[in-house]
Amino acid sequence: MIGKHEIFETIEMLKFENLDIRTITMGISLLDCADPDPARACAKLYDKITSKARDLVRVGEQIERDFGIPIVNKRISVTPIALVAAASLPEPTPQTDGADVRGASEVCIRFAHTLDRAAKAVGVNFIGGYSALVQKGFTNADRALVASIPEALADTERVCASVNLASTKSGINMDAVREMGLVIRRAAELTADAGGLACAKLVIFANAPDDNPFMAGAFHGVGEAECVINVGVSGPGVVKRALEQVRGADLGEVAETIKRTAFKVTRMGQLVAREASERLGVAFGIVDLSLAPTPAVGDSVAEILQEMGLERCGAHGSTVALALLNDAVKKGGAMASSYVGGLSGAFIPVSEDRAMIEAVQCGALNIQKLEAMTCVCSVGLDMIVIPGSTPPETIAAIIADEAAIGVINNKTTAVRLIPAPGKVIGDVVEFGGLLGTGPVMEVNPFGCADFIARGGRIPAPIHALRN
Repeated sequence: MIGKHEIFETIEMLKFENLDIRTITMGISLLDCADPDPARACAKLYDKITSKARDLVRVGEQIERDFGIPIVNKRISVTPIALVAAASLPEPTPQTDGADVRGASEVCIRFAHTLDRAAKAVGVNFIGGYSALVQKGFTNADRALVASIPEALADTERVCASVNLASTKSGINMDAVREMGLVIRRAAELTADAGGLACAKLVIFANAPDDNPFMAGAFHGVGEAECVINVGVSGPGVVKRALEQVRGADLGEVAETIKRTAFKVTRMGQLVAREASERLGVAFGIVDLSLAPTPAVGDSVAEILQEMGLERCGAHGSTVALALLNDAVKKGGAMASSYVGGLSGAFIPVSEDRAMIEAVQCGALNIQKLEAMTCVCSVGLDMIVIPGSTPPETIAAIIADEAAIGVINNKTTAVRLIPAPGKVIGDVVEFGGLLGTGPVMEVNPFGCADFIARGGRIPAPIHALRN
């Protein structure tokens, strides 16, 4: 039974501590939309998304009213479009001169426009799944979709893209790494008037999960059901407030406090997920308990680390503090729901976390320290703005370093870099909304072009042979 104390405690979390359901994300399989005719394929895709998700926003708003729980975003994830579009692409010629890739990329962009129209029709703020899975190599469709990403993201409002280019089982596709350095620079240039905004809608993964409800990296994995509801819960402010009550306690008590708090937050997410699943008549997938910050005051992961006793996020001790936080969040969530998944843990996106921004601006936090922290957090180098002049090879090398962390440690890592055109170290880029404000961070100036130019595939580590 839930006691009165717990009810009042949850109300306080919602009212004063920024507790919310960050997203209800409907995952939809589009495998049955594949068609040799691109027009028919896009029509099927549009009809299926608008049919399955027609009530998603309405039901989300109903649940908000009925339970008094804020649901910030309603979103959709779909089957990686490279898999769906493959049947619609022109046949490659034996001796291609690049024309095949250009023509195929134009077809992929038609799919992106269709996704955008469908997202607008049902009222969701983002649709994820303009994606390719290339950890072991490129299909023709993968190559076409990856080449189309800059134009697709620049030309659409709500489409998000992702590329999985490494896994513990497959190693790292360095050809894809090299290509993504170029793609990110091109995407930034095409949206230069918005500070390179297209890059904020593009995530590069190692070990991407199939059931992630958070954007920009969400896609509906091929092992998932026909249609599911995944819920992402977030509550950095709740955790910080809980830790304020145990100031001076040892770190064992800190971990226990975080674990108990994560249990309560996840239980609320489970309630919303079950309710949405029942009202929409689709399967319940997972609850993702991720401490995803926002630019709002009191909604910061960095402030949790500072509440533990660090002067600033980035100080020595930040990595171990984040490791404690991430582990305790997962332990508490796992006790509250049998179906915790996605990226559950703690996110450290720079531009979306007010205290992270302050740490960068005062010199406490740099990319090297962030990379170390990604070894123990839930994602990776997220929403980091770098100078617009950063060479594509340097961007690729940053991606490769992060992929190596994921592959060797058998965890998900990701990169969302924004080389802001015309901006230099110390400048600030305003993205607005949940994307926040990005201070331009310094990258290592020494070259890596010869290394990236080698290409090929870095083999999987020996522990990938576990069976």
